[in-house]
Amino acid sequence: MEINIPEVVTEMLVAFQSYETALVTNDVAQLDLLFWEDTNVVRYGVTENLYGAVEILAFRNARPSSGLGRTLHRTVITTFGYEFATANCEFTKKISSRIGRQSQTWAKLDGSWTITSAHVSWMET
Repeated sequence: MEINIPEVVTEMLVAFQSYETALVTNDVAQLDLLFWEDTNVVRYGVTENLYGAVEILAFRNARPSSGLGRTLHRTVITTFGYEFATANCEFTKKISSRIGRQSQTWAKLDGSWTITSAHVSWMET
């Protein structure tokens, strides 16, 4: 299996940047498109464990739409072959001195990069 094929990394960077833009602008429709629409998708958040697309969408629709801006640090995209990738980063927000962490597992399903698993947490200060 080839790791970090340049054109696949480029595809993933575009998908990851699309996610980041949708996240900080609270574009729930785009976020919903980027997450796998399946009962097996999982998102562990700072205060919630979400199982399945229905729970993730309900969370997105209920969360506050302000204070979402953040700055990414140390983003690492790793691709495996043509249809599997991971994305990891640290982030900071102006409203907090803490460092956040985000990890995502992506798979190319039906020709589109899709998040199949995600985790977000804060590091202890």
